[in-house]
Amino acid sequence: MIVWVTGASSGLGKSVVHALIRHGHQIVAGARSFEDNREGNVCRFRLDVTDTDSVRHFARRALEIFPHADAVIHCAGILSLGSCEETDAEIYGKIMDTDFLGMVRLNREVLPHMREAGGGRIVMFSSINGLLGIPFQSAYTAAKHAVEGYAECLQMEVSPFHIQVCLVEPGDHRGGSQHTRGHVPPAPDSPYAQRYLRGTDRIAHDEANGLDPDRLGEKVAGLLERKHMPFRKRIASSDQHLAVWLHDLLPPSLNHRILQNYYGQNQA
Repeated sequence: MIVWVTGASSGLGKSVVHALIRHGHQIVAGARSFEDNREGNVCRFRLDVTDTDSVRHFARRALEIFPHADAVIHCAGILSLGSCEETDAEIYGKIMDTDFLGMVRLNREVLPHMREAGGGRIVMFSSINGLLGIPFQSAYTAAKHAVEGYAECLQMEVSPFHIQVCLVEPGDHRGGSQHTRGHVPPAPDSPYAQRYLRGTDRIAHDEANGLDPDRLGEKVAGLLERKHMPFRKRIASSDQHLAVWLHDLLPPSLNHRILQNYYGQNQA
């Protein structure tokens, strides 16, 4: 299978590429840090998903090497930690541009070829944050909620062309965002200062003690080998599965109190 992967140089994208190599797939990997080269089953091309020209160049080069794309896996993403009040609109725009619109740009390039080939697979990395919000991750959460809604529309539109869409919703994985994280730290006299420190400490702790990213890569590679991919595949710890279920079942006020307490927001 010929698979395009974005965000392939680090984090979960890198783990996905390694798993695809183990499974014997042909891979076209894209990342901003790459220089164009080919090594074994992997072609690496520079790719900035926020730049339409870069996306078009990546797709053109990929189709020069291989005549079609069987699957695209969207892993490119960044996040920024900060309060809603103190995070500039430009930061929201930057994260939306990378985490959501980057997928839109590449899908626009690959979908005509998949339709012509009679099918294909599109795997988009969402997140647990695409299903619920947590303090101080509003920009990332908003982008992932956009991915969730877009994917639902996309699946309904492309299924008549035998194109499958899958949302992968990871929970915390070790090293998942260590290379792509930004901060908007509050000033010492900010009303959010202490809560920000408690909340981001919890976020860092959960990621440092998260799941094995190599196992996630194996599960994503396995999705491509199924006759029918599930529309959603949540890859998370049991407590994060529980958090999603409670979010859907509990009254919002009670759910908010539980999450605020977990992230240290109810302390004086």
